[in-house]
Amino acid sequence: MSKKLIVIAGPTAVGKTAVAIQLAEHYHAEIISADSRQIFRELEIGTAKPTIEELARVKHHFINTHSITEDYDAGAYGRDALALITELFKIYDTLILCGGSGLYIKAVLEGFDDMPEVPEGIREKIIREYKQHGLEWLQQKLKEADPEYYEVVDIQNPHRLIRALELYEASGQPMHLLRAKKKIHHPFQVIRIGLNVDREVLYQRIDKRMDAMIENGLFEEAERFYSQRELNALQTVGYREIFDYLEGKYDREEAIRLLKRNSRRYAKRQLTWFMRDEEMNWFTPDQLDEMIKLIDG
Repeated sequence: MSKKLIVIAGPTAVGKTAVAIQLAEHYHAEIISADSRQIFRELEIGTAKPTIEELARVKHHFINTHSITEDYDAGAYGRDALALITELFKIYDTLILCGGSGLYIKAVLEGFDDMPEVPEGIREKIIREYKQHGLEWLQQKLKEADPEYYEVVDIQNPHRLIRALELYEASGQPMHLLRAKKKIHHPFQVIRIGLNVDREVLYQRIDKRMDAMIENGLFEEAERFYSQRELNALQTVGYREIFDYLEGKYDREEAIRLLKRNSRRYAKRQLTWFMRDEEMNWFTPDQLDEMIKLIDG
């Protein structure tokens, strides 16, 4: 197959954007973002989007394309991204799919089975209990029901946890089995590149990025969206911690500590997800020549 889709995956702050841009320039390609937060146009500081300069160097897709008020999930993204990829392959021989959202990448490469219908009342019951008992209760319930999915899901996102629990109660099947399906056979070659660095270096990068976000106004950005904090787009690391601070649950110093800790934990879960992919080829971000050798085969 002459067409190649290069997947650039890895944890937050590892350097995916820089690598994707260099490869896109080398292969005269465009980039399809696979980031579940960078699609939202209202969220700027807390999503680490490519800079204006980076966006000018290479055309990116699925950046600032949706509003936080829209319901948009991995299944919808997978369908939209695959349709775009099909169109772009009429022009290009190589495309780059880049991001850290494992579900988004999975949706493009493998698709999702249709999920079972959830009988009325199950979701409402779980939401009621979540409001009564809190996020830790949700996390524990999912850990008991589906420990495998618990290891990779964003456990700070109650919408994801509620969805997994309602499907489990409706079907008796854990989420990791519901999402398992035969792989789609695409009319193009997929080359998977995973980026990683030493754990301590990664954590230092995450802390440094968080300090820069805070300096650039992350707390102020989160405060602007406080009245919309229940939206799914805002149920994520980088915003929830500040919402809790604004509610007086802890002080600013503790909020910053939690922002960094939860970002590191999120990165660890991303790595767990991608390392389970046996087709992933692992590199450090500075091994560009080695990546090109792999791609050129």
